[in-house]
Amino acid sequence: MTTEMASVAQITTRALAILSRELGPVNTARFINQFSVGSGDYTQERDSIIGNLTVAEIVAEIKKQRKPSSD
Repeated sequence: MTTEMASVAQITTRALAILSRELGPVNTARFINQFSVGSGDYTQERDSIIGNLTVAEIVAEIKKQRKPSSD
């Protein structure tokens, strides 16, 4: 039995088709996303957003923003 060597592009195309067929497009995207490298500096971004807030302060802010306005 002779097997022809497929290119990486051909293997990728076939693998994505199989994953999409078996998992669906959304779950295929989620699966592939776990292998991608992010960008930026999470720690720096988190600190610029949260700063020195405590967990209690963050929870209070979330609750405050969830309350319906009384317009």
